[in-house]
Amino acid sequence: MPPFGLLHMRAWASLFGQLLRPRRAVFIREVRVHSQGTRDLSPQQMVVREKILDMVIGCFKRHGAKRIDTPAFELKETLTEKYGEDSGLIYDLKDQGGELLSLRYDLTVPFARYLAMNKVKKMKRYHVGKVWRRESPTIVQGRYREFCQCDFDIAGQFDPMIPDAECLKIMCEILSGLELGDFIIKVNDRRILDGMFAVCGVPESKFHAICSSIDKLDKTSWKDVRHEMVVKKGLAPEVADRIGDYVQCHGGVSLIEQMFQDPRLCQNKQAREGLGDLKLLFEYLTLFGIAEKISFDLSLARGLDYYTGVIYEAVLLQTPAQAEESSNVGSVAAGGRYDGLVGMFDPKGYKVPCVGLSIGVERIFSIVEQRMKTFGQKIRTTETQVFVATPQKNFLHERLKLIAELWDAGIKAELLYKNNPKLLTQLHYCEDMGIPLVVIIGEQEMKEGIIKLRLVASREEVAIKRENLVAEIQKRLSES
Repeated sequence: MPPFGLLHMRAWASLFGQLLRPRRAVFIREVRVHSQGTRDLSPQQMVVREKILDMVIGCFKRHGAKRIDTPAFELKETLTEKYGEDSGLIYDLKDQGGELLSLRYDLTVPFARYLAMNKVKKMKRYHVGKVWRRESPTIVQGRYREFCQCDFDIAGQFDPMIPDAECLKIMCEILSGLELGDFIIKVNDRRILDGMFAVCGVPESKFHAICSSIDKLDKTSWKDVRHEMVVKKGLAPEVADRIGDYVQCHGGVSLIEQMFQDPRLCQNKQAREGLGDLKLLFEYLTLFGIAEKISFDLSLARGLDYYTGVIYEAVLLQTPAQAEESSNVGSVAAGGRYDGLVGMFDPKGYKVPCVGLSIGVERIFSIVEQRMKTFGQKIRTTETQVFVATPQKNFLHERLKLIAELWDAGIKAELLYKNNPKLLTQLHYCEDMGIPLVVIIGEQEMKEGIIKLRLVASREEVAIKRENLVAEIQKRLSES
């Protein structure tokens, strides 16, 4: 792995070093879900969440992406017929006598609509926002009805597979940087899938329906998927068996070469195109140094209707011990190429090729949260650097003047909202909250023109001239 992995190993270690202090074991409290599929987040959970988002967004920016935002709801017609069988999971808003609206199901369709409306032909963008789906929530697996998505997409006409390879590189950088454990990214191509269906004898009218069934193979056995295709979707048993021969194949470049030699698949033009692009993709992935993390998997389907080319999905590889300790969280990132979606919103049908990825923040967060509970480590919920304290009564005015000076200098500072707080109470608060420095002002300090600076960790106190206080604090903070 390039230096990136080491850099972010240190960054993630820094998060645990700075925010997870071993002074007293404090478990992250499980917040009770107040309505099905949603939840509140505590300050401790938000700290971890923000660090994860910062790392993800930092990676997106490093690859040159700009940020956009779109409304939480769209015209219902914008979202319909884009998600296949999952269209039934869209939340429709009550008709208020105006437009028919729905909550956004993902960030991809709104992005395509944005490109078409604004006549944008080329863009590298990222988007972080909430989406809503009416599916059965599984809280322990990080599945909710309201959740956050982090998307990165490249729109525009470029040479084949270069943007696609960068998307996979970004996935690897983020998952390696978050240190979630070993992972694999499965890749396939919708053209290979459609070609496979055609040579196996699936009627073209059933392609999308059968694709949705194949998409369940990561959660359901082949026996159950075959039963659904034959009994519920009317596929001939022998056709389902032919499909079964293919979807159990996975490997690397050698499997691509093997599929090129397959007597049935090589007869299909779409499949040959898809295989050709995958072969080129693996060349670029090798140059990026991530080919060993990628697996060509013919069972990968990605059920969304708008995908047209390469598709991919990242899953964590659990050790036997991890599998016993926690539930499978499924994929933690996914994406693919969708070259026809923008044209659906353009009045003239003008197409803008796109490829992108989405990071499963909620699932990643559930993994990190579970690990923190296991370690029982304390999390700092504020970034306060200095606490302003006094050992005596009637010093509120002096404390207020002092803290205003610190705030004006850009120093993160707090005080207790009491006229006459006890010094011990103030010092205990600093220790509990992990505040590193305390400035103490009293009668003696006022007479001598000094301020006492206390280091909370060592309880050492030093006298600082009043006029040098801000500079001394800034110096100590820069050294820590």
